[in-house]
Amino acid sequence: MLFDKLSVRLKRFTWLFSTILLVAPGLGCQKEGAAPVETPEAPTESSSTTRLLGSTLIGEYTPQQLATHVSGIPFAAALIRYPIRVYKLTYSTKNTDGQTVTASGALIVPTVPAGQALPLLSYQHGTISPTDERKAPSYYSSGSEIYSAVSVLASTGYVVSAPDYIGYGAAKALPHPYEHAASLASTSLDMLRAAKEFCQQEQKALNAKTFLLGYSEGGYATLALHRLIETDVSSGFTVTASAPGAGAYHKSAFASYIMNSTQPLNFLSSYVWVLDTYNRVYGLNRPASYYYNEPYATQLTANPLSPVPTSAAALFTPALRTAVLSGTDSQLTKTFRANDIYDWKPVAPLALFHGTADDYVPFFNSQDAYDAMRARGASQVQLRPIQGGNHFTSATQYTLEAYAFISQYY
Repeated sequence: MLFDKLSVRLKRFTWLFSTILLVAPGLGCQKEGAAPVETPEAPTESSSTTRLLGSTLIGEYTPQQLATHVSGIPFAAALIRYPIRVYKLTYSTKNTDGQTVTASGALIVPTVPAGQALPLLSYQHGTISPTDERKAPSYYSSGSEIYSAVSVLASTGYVVSAPDYIGYGAAKALPHPYEHAASLASTSLDMLRAAKEFCQQEQKALNAKTFLLGYSEGGYATLALHRLIETDVSSGFTVTASAPGAGAYHKSAFASYIMNSTQPLNFLSSYVWVLDTYNRVYGLNRPASYYYNEPYATQLTANPLSPVPTSAAALFTPALRTAVLSGTDSQLTKTFRANDIYDWKPVAPLALFHGTADDYVPFFNSQDAYDAMRARGASQVQLRPIQGGNHFTSATQYTLEAYAFISQYY
């Protein structure tokens, strides 16, 4: 049985994925921004609408060549089963303002015996710094997660769809809507649709199964995608199993957590990025001085990537902190709630992985999601705590256990 073989191999090689999990210093954390009276969603079209615009073969890799992608990681090559072909797909999707844009992503197709139908797996990557854009999947660059761990996963028998997201690849001229649930989900879904179209054109047999994986921002995008597929009757897909990790699913609670924090928060630059995204996407267009104390308001206006302090009190204005904690800024509160994705009822098997000592995206995000989903009657949701793990040390265990989890349903 494939699950038994894969599970054993995954457990034998714990170090395989330890260095390649999307844990860039910005991963789906948060400090969020604001919302107007209307909260825009990224609209999707009918599943019958053509998405695929073009495809380019990036490369073909034998098992021996794939082994060089993970050289230096003991025994990693033993997981590799099939040769793979890697393509860059371009496709149409909607931006946060509803305008049609061209996006891109990587599609990894294992070369299997004729007639063998494979499942699709949508892989949502973690945070990629704007200065490190070439780590987006469609570049298939050495050192990226798609180049190593995800390629090994594909070689075990999954057709992997890996969206770049808006802001990277073909859409790099546009700002990335960081931690914006609707557009992360719709862009990932449209990549899946383009992947299916490509496989039909190339006569690559797919079965009806669809799996979802991703960690940190990728975990947030994964849960948002799962929700979209199950709530949009025109999605064209049915989730078979989903395993998001360490996502910031409860944005409104996370915003209060940040504003109420007295301990150092080492990744406030990520929260600034989310705040900037929401300020723009929801049309608040408030000046930096509304959010930040000086000199940071001036610095961030000139350079959004400029360094910020680790103290929430030092960075954020007293008025902002009061507004968040009291809920008196209705537009801001509505923005956070528009990006809360923790409270709904999933149907497909779902495992929420999270390190219990995560001080970057706190564990309560997954705990709250689990509690809310169970309260709504979700019978196939699991909470998988990674005991003592922080946002970075949990990555290895997440990868191994998430892959083993979805393989039960292969």
